[in-house]
Amino acid sequence: MSLQIDRSAHMEFSSAGDDHFEQMLKPCGDRVPNALNDPWVKDLSEEDLADLYTDMVVIRRLDTEATALQRQGELALWPPLLGQEASQVGAARAMQKDDFVFPSYRESGVMVLRGVNPTDLMRVWRGSSATSWNPYDMNVASPQIIIGAQTHHAVGYAMGLAMDSVDAAAVSFFGDGATSQGDVNEAMVFAATYHAPAVFFCQNNHWAISEPVGLQSQTHIAERARGFGIPAVRVDGNDVLAVLAVTRRALDQARNGGGPFFIEAVTYRMGPHTTADDPTRYRDQAELAHWKERDPLDRLYRYLEKSGADMEAIQRKAQEAADKIAEVVRKELKETVEPTPRNLFENVYVNEHPRINEQRDHYGAYLEQFGETLDGTQAGA
Repeated sequence: MSLQIDRSAHMEFSSAGDDHFEQMLKPCGDRVPNALNDPWVKDLSEEDLADLYTDMVVIRRLDTEATALQRQGELALWPPLLGQEASQVGAARAMQKDDFVFPSYRESGVMVLRGVNPTDLMRVWRGSSATSWNPYDMNVASPQIIIGAQTHHAVGYAMGLAMDSVDAAAVSFFGDGATSQGDVNEAMVFAATYHAPAVFFCQNNHWAISEPVGLQSQTHIAERARGFGIPAVRVDGNDVLAVLAVTRRALDQARNGGGPFFIEAVTYRMGPHTTADDPTRYRDQAELAHWKERDPLDRLYRYLEKSGADMEAIQRKAQEAADKIAEVVRKELKETVEPTPRNLFENVYVNEHPRINEQRDHYGAYLEQFGETLDGTQAGA
């Protein structure tokens, strides 16, 4: 007897009930009053909102630039975030300096806004570096490829913050598919049990590679967190204002002894899972068109325009910033000094280790058989 899965039902569920979330900006740009969230964004000026728009334009340009670089052979792979800019910008701008980010592979926007050099990030996807920054310089851990593992790291760090009475929180980012992993569920058990200042930020982009979210969960993902005793909010992930407000609320609770918080940001992955993926093989074009109408950049643009902002000046500033960062990334990436085999042994321990030296010498002897050296040159050159 074989188990049959009705995929059509799951795909229908993937877009069902998406209006059941906290929202502050409608897709048309109209403002939605929200007594709970309004106080958390009342400090934002028109200039602040314009900066959020610029952030999203810059992040989108970096993403499309990285995709183009991969197609040109400059990167080995790239995980696009097209369509998820509001979730990442809103969350990143809600954090304080001492908060620590534990990202998955798709949070390039969060990482860049927290201070990671975008070229350093791309060098990881080029294969030139395992990581290119010191996590403690900007409180951003290396992106985690193992699905959901970063939630354990975040909760452990958050428990340490609580023990040290530090006024900060740890934020882990992951996708809807990760919630089916044991790591994420175990992390929520620990966070709830130890009342850790941890914020779980799930970007529900509707697709775990080629599987719709309805195949992952028969209920809204936020409901899973409540089963662990963790308060949860489902927010419109294409509404940067709502994401900013909800994340500020969550972080405030975590920092002030309220324990963990779970955010399900309902958004959509407009592009492929990675540049090795072809979404046209499993995704209906009508669904894509549905979400294009909810584009996060267009939404904030319409709101600012209706508010009387000088959109020509705002757009010009945003485009100039996007063009500049794309130019710098291309230039710096081409100047990358590729690592040599010797570098593998130099970055294991802080201090010299005899066992590592022995392994280095053995590998050097192995390379010499092929006329190569540990320094990446031809033997005898």
